[in-house]
Amino acid sequence: MAEKYVLTLDIGTTTIRSFIYNSKAETVGSAVDQVVLHYPSPGFVEIDPDELWNSIKQIVANSLKDANLTAAQISAMGISTLRSTFITWSRETGKPFHRFITWKDLRADKLVNQWNESYTWKTTLRLSWALQNIEPLREAVKKDDVMFGTLDTWLLHKLTGGKIHVTDVSSASATGFFDPFCMQWGGWALGLFKIPRGVLPEVVDTAGEHFGSTTPDIWGKPIPIRSCMADQTASMWGSCCFDVGDVKLTMGTGTFFNINTGSVPHANVSGLYPIVGWRLGSELVYSAEGSNNDTASIIKWAQNLGLFDNPQDSAEIAESVPDSDGVYFIPAFSGLGAPYNDGSAASGFVGMKPSTTKAHLVRAVLESLAFRIAQLYNCVRAENSYEFNIIRVDGGVSNNDFIAQLVADLTGLRVERPLHTEMSSLGCAHVVGLQLGIWKSKEELKSLRKVECVFNPRPQVKKAYEVTCSRWEDAVKRMCGWYIANRSSQSINTVSDSSSNSFTPQNSFKVNSKKKRNSKHSK
Repeated sequence: MAEKYVLTLDIGTTTIRSFIYNSKAETVGSAVDQVVLHYPSPGFVEIDPDELWNSIKQIVANSLKDANLTAAQISAMGISTLRSTFITWSRETGKPFHRFITWKDLRADKLVNQWNESYTWKTTLRLSWALQNIEPLREAVKKDDVMFGTLDTWLLHKLTGGKIHVTDVSSASATGFFDPFCMQWGGWALGLFKIPRGVLPEVVDTAGEHFGSTTPDIWGKPIPIRSCMADQTASMWGSCCFDVGDVKLTMGTGTFFNINTGSVPHANVSGLYPIVGWRLGSELVYSAEGSNNDTASIIKWAQNLGLFDNPQDSAEIAESVPDSDGVYFIPAFSGLGAPYNDGSAASGFVGMKPSTTKAHLVRAVLESLAFRIAQLYNCVRAENSYEFNIIRVDGGVSNNDFIAQLVADLTGLRVERPLHTEMSSLGCAHVVGLQLGIWKSKEELKSLRKVECVFNPRPQVKKAYEVTCSRWEDAVKRMCGWYIANRSSQSINTVSDSSSNSFTPQNSFKVNSKKKRNSKHSK
């Protein structure tokens, strides 16, 4: 029997990756390129569609060359993309009305603040901003000449020669105006923000033949597209988080903490939000998600600042000192997610003194990323009744041993790091492979999973960090609302009171004092 090959295309905030896998889920070819981000005005973060399209075509071609294969030898491909990044284009000409407006873009933050500072509505309000401020787009809406799409929708439109205008449920649910409870575009949101329903794509299952095939002029032969999904859904598939209560932690440009909640959408209490994990026929799986916008971006900034030459050295530098010498760092270049949900928070070091060294600063930076993850886990515990045992990590920052171990220590959970940390690409391959019959079941996919390293929690370290975490949290509160002019004392109190589920020793470190929770969890 001829070998079957699956090609995956993973487009992140800063990186484009193309991998080719064989029937053993082994990588036989790959290529990587950087996404060029544009900052035309303060707070604006954009991607040029022509630049992105050219990069995508070249990266896939490079991966085929690396595998010594042609497009004709690829059985099918899968796609994963960053979420909440959108574009609009002419239905008649295909020409975009603007660049991609990314999930890190802050141009609509004033509108967000007016609407209860909801992080999940940010795409909705960015689109509303575009409809209000881009004159050619406003005129085209009147003529019914507009198509809206998140990055996946636009890419599928391009790959198929304009034949389809669709998005899958996982990408749709991240826009903020798709109702995960009713599984359709929310009429209340469209009316409230004056979004024409006719510009929106059809919402489809996460896998199937409805994605069509690439046109032969792109890579020489058509390649069937059998899956297209949001990057965090792909990561869950790559980490084999198939059972209710399974947890994965992606540490890439940002941090995304996801828990499989099965067939029940999650109701928000302390800052997590419900998203659709995937839909495959009758199988509908939801996820509860907490996020922190800045992770790898913090590491890159620290490198550019000169704190270390190579990110791989940062763990060793942090471990060269016993503590941060009372220095704390707040990782909030793009605001703070749960439990603060404060887009006006600022980043910065607090507590520097004459004895502060570069190593102390590095340790403070790495500790802050682990502290934020522990906060997200605390929110997860506050909103769910599952018994957690394992966190499955992925993403580039998960390769940092200092952070991975500290996450295990502070959460009290075993942290498993896979042999290869690019789980979004592998997750795409898993879904496509199931569609093609390369793999027969999710159990078979679990058997293919390869764990490179396990970090076991150290209770004594958790105890030692209680005072440090409490003081770090105090430093965070000082930076909340930093960019709100003339902030009143009432808003200061609101920030303090909003942390009832925050990272204090009382409610974050006494994990074992609560009653045991029920959940099926793989070893």
